[in-house]
Amino acid sequence: MCSHTPPCPPATAPDGEAARVVTGGEVQGWNRLCNGIVRFEDTGALFPDGRILAPHRPN
Repeated sequence: MCSHTPPCPPATAPDGEAARVVTGGEVQGWNRLCNGIVRFEDTGALFPDGRILAPHRPN
C-alpha cells in the first residue's frame, strides 16, 4: 500500500497509527492512513482486518 520512502509501519505494528494520512474527512472527523487504518478524531480507529480500537485519550 505504501509507495513512499521510508515506508509507513503496517497496520498490525504497535506504531501503525503513525502512518501518513492519505485521505481525510475532517468535517466528519476521520482520516485514512497509508496502511489502511481509519483513525477518528476521538482517538478510536478501525483496522483493515475489521478490528476496532476504542477511543484512548489520556485522562
